Amino acid sequence: MASTHATGAVAGRPAVDRTISFGRLPLRVFLYWLPSAFAITVLAGLLYGAVQQSFRQTANDPQIQMAEDAAAQLESGQGALAVVGAAKVDMARSLAPFLIVYDDAGNVLASSVQLNGATPDLPAGVFTSVLQGGEDRLSWQPQEGVRSATVVARYGGSKPGFVLAGRSLREVEKREDQLRLFAGIAWLGGIVGSLVLWAFALAVIDRVTRSTTRE
Repeated sequence: MASTHATGAVAGRPAVDRTISFGRLPLRVFLYWLPSAFAITVLAGLLYGAVQQSFRQTANDPQIQMAEDAAAQLESGQGALAVVGAAKVDMARSLAPFLIVYDDAGNVLASSVQLNGATPDLPAGVFTSVLQGGEDRLSWQPQEGVRSATVVARYGGSKPGFVLAGRSLREVEKREDQLRLFAGIAWLGGIVGSLVLWAFALAVIDRVTRSTTRE
């Protein structure tokens, strides 16, 4: 592909070819563009990862407070039912936060959440992790399509145990899907745009080089 424009000869000087030719550029363009494409890909991935982690980490904030407050109440001697309350949250449908209180062996003492009519089972390894660190934060998926941002804390007192605070990740996952779409569009635009810019820049450089040589 090439334009057909060239200047005519000037008195005493040869004609200067100002044609921009793209026919000889593909390999050079690729070699120059490849580092740019790599940098754009890495940058897009880092930005996506940073924002996605921000979405996910901030989803834990209300549950951190709930778990710590509930643990303090249980340590002071309040009963599990009094701390959890009588309301029930449908884990598959509701966005409302919920609490589950366990005894020291991991048995449910009181729960404000249900899934398919019963309190969902928490993997036993979570309690081991809490015993080691005092708290664990995880994405809990008791069944396909049901995920919650969950914080499990240890409480002491005369009857120690564990308390879980959770909340649906449904809205967070919607934001993550939108973020993935926008990041993908931005990445594709950067890749295509940089390729076009490199092709144009090298074509201009070739034209200037040919013009200077002939002059």
